Amino acid sequence: MAEAQEFEKVLSGSDTTVAAFDEHGASFVKRVQHFLHSTPAAVPLIVLVLAIIVFGISIGGRFFSSYTLTLILQQIAVVGILGAAQTLVILTAGIDLSIGVVMVISAVIMGNFAVGYGWPAIIAIPVGLVVGALCGLLNGFLVAYVKLPPFIVTLGTWNIVMATNFIYSANETIRDADVAAQAPLLHLFATSFKIGNAVLTLGVIAMVILVLVLWYVLNHTAWGRHVYAVGDDPEAAKLSGIETKKVLLAVYSLAGLIAAFAAWVAIGRNGSISPSWAVTDYNLQAITATVIGGISLFGGRGSILGTLFGAMIVGVVSMGLNMLGADPQWKVFLTGVLIIGAVAIDQWIRKVSA
Repeated sequence: MAEAQEFEKVLSGSDTTVAAFDEHGASFVKRVQHFLHSTPAAVPLIVLVLAIIVFGISIGGRFFSSYTLTLILQQIAVVGILGAAQTLVILTAGIDLSIGVVMVISAVIMGNFAVGYGWPAIIAIPVGLVVGALCGLLNGFLVAYVKLPPFIVTLGTWNIVMATNFIYSANETIRDADVAAQAPLLHLFATSFKIGNAVLTLGVIAMVILVLVLWYVLNHTAWGRHVYAVGDDPEAAKLSGIETKKVLLAVYSLAGLIAAFAAWVAIGRNGSISPSWAVTDYNLQAITATVIGGISLFGGRGSILGTLFGAMIVGVVSMGLNMLGADPQWKVFLTGVLIIGAVAIDQWIRKVSA
């Protein structure tokens, strides 16, 4: 064997230990950052627990009563379901501004077919669900195949659907008594039952089951992983063999279907069916719950359980301030703080994967 050259002799005597970085000062912060990155529902859950504790201490035992806490769940059922629909879209790095009015027109169609036209409710309800899904399908087609920006597409369909809602209904409200008499099935999700002192409705149960089913689908199925992949990097997802167009089409269609399902729950919650629901900020509330719940507006990150916690946070803040007799504007103020805080935390957490 040839004699080792001079530089090889130097290398053989050099230090072979692996470089280590001293992170004593930042180790705890890094661990927290990594934990929050791997458990996206943790932040909204922590905020929810803190909000309950703060209002519980301020108000006293009344706030901790099972009746009060279950009343909060009843009040957020519709927003929670719409938030679940919005979550699917935002996970793909999109947004659906039309979800709220899709819910309203679906409710109006269910009511008109069942009460106005005399169709059996068991047929009128699927008609409303199909209309919601078709609205979502239109959004998905324009986003996935025509390649239009989701914000512009859904802003346009928001206007179209809302105008159609008022034209079709002639802005006439279907009374609670008429619905109860001719189509009691539309009030199904208003059915309540007691567990101890807690009063729950089927609408609350439907919201929780829907979120759990979607959580399983998003975390334990190939389609769910495709949704996250499309939101994280659509080009990389396409190169890996994912049919991104079909995923987007399915997501927007499912979001429309869920919005129509929320319409059925809303009829049970409100009793009557009014086209003027369209001017209520249901969509803004759904986006608020989604953002506060830790769903990244950049797509590809977040847990749908966080959306449920986000809706509950808004409900707890609203109920707590009402019980304290505070000015309603404080709810708006605190909601704005929570939204900005949620986005700031999301940006900080995203640095882990940057």
